[in-house]
Amino acid sequence: MEITKNTNIAKILEEHPETAEIFMKYGLHCVGCMAAGFDSLEQGAKTHGLSDETVEELVEDLNSVKNGQ
Repeated sequence: MEITKNTNIAKILEEHPETAEIFMKYGLHCVGCMAAGFDSLEQGAKTHGLSDETVEELVEDLNSVKNGQ
């Protein structure tokens, strides 16, 4: 699964728990958050004030960790 800005946060964390550290790096404490069950990555990031550019960086970082890079 390729992570995109439209991917559900809970799905990312469920399938790739190693990404939790990246969420924390960006100030997104999604682990255990009820909103993670229904928010897309972009929705959650925007709620926390991340810019479009930062959301794109987050997606890249999440995919890098997911792919073991």
